[in-house]
Amino acid sequence: MPSEWAPQQAVMLTWPHAGTDWCDTLEEVEPVFFDIAKHVLRFQNLIVSCEDPAQLALVEAELQQFIRTQQAPGQITAVVAPADDTWARDHGPLACRGVDGLTLLDFRFNAWGGKFPHAKDDQLNRTLAQAGAFGRLPLRAVDLVLEGGSIESNGLGTLLTTSECLLTPTRNPNLDRAGLEAALREHLGADHVLWLNHGYLAGDDTDSHVDTLARFVAADGICYVRCPHPDDEHYPALKAMEEELEQFHQPNGQPYRLTPLPWPDAIHGEDGERLPATYANFLIINGAVLVPVYGVPQDGEAVEVLADLFPDREIIPINCHALIRQHGSLHCVTMQIPAE
Repeated sequence: MPSEWAPQQAVMLTWPHAGTDWCDTLEEVEPVFFDIAKHVLRFQNLIVSCEDPAQLALVEAELQQFIRTQQAPGQITAVVAPADDTWARDHGPLACRGVDGLTLLDFRFNAWGGKFPHAKDDQLNRTLAQAGAFGRLPLRAVDLVLEGGSIESNGLGTLLTTSECLLTPTRNPNLDRAGLEAALREHLGADHVLWLNHGYLAGDDTDSHVDTLARFVAADGICYVRCPHPDDEHYPALKAMEEELEQFHQPNGQPYRLTPLPWPDAIHGEDGERLPATYANFLIINGAVLVPVYGVPQDGEAVEVLADLFPDREIIPINCHALIRQHGSLHCVTMQIPAE
């Protein structure tokens, strides 16, 4: 499975529409999607799908105008396709490079263990493939529930994941840890799996997706969420996660280079629920890193940390306060398609 910093040909966005949970906040969330889309088009192609044909036409028109006026190099592929929600990271295809080249894998999606409707999302990759959105890349169905946000690849055969997510019985009840490792080896070429047994974010629906907690930033480097406040509810679990990361070793026996990310001030929804704000949910694209920010004092520090980790890429902050109201962030709504 390629790393996220490997060359990409496109990023996939599943656009919010009135039939999703965004129906009451479309005016707030669509500008975030446009912000993401326009910055992607500055560097590479974009695949946009939406259930509403009229809405998709308006989206495509605005993005085409952006390409013309800004002379952006990216191109748009727009597809009318039914969708239950917008979390492309989890219903989008995962890529694996083998002897025959790159293949997109269509794992099953069951909305994080059956928590929400998901039939349309589970069909979406096939709809996009039939429309030619993935170009010449083949799409192969895999009878395994697996979300893109639940795994991280360093591009050299090592995957990082959480046991809280992958071992939840509502996903693959017939597979234990050894069985899941065998499946990851078979389909994604994983010969080394790092399991985090600790770490969570309040307000998270995914059973602790790793892309909200810890991310590969190089083959031998991991950045992670660290909570510095002992009185915060997250402190015990994230401290235990940090200690686990310190014990991980590469296949050559060397430890990983670890970089802590800032801990944002608590953000609460209208009902008082704490929302899952995390700087780990960034997206790496060709030549840039899109960083979620939330309008809190720690935003600037997060940008600086990621600038140090990716000195050869432009660091682009995107305000994702509207996204976390539905318990996800920037990485969650995007899926990169590697270059052929």
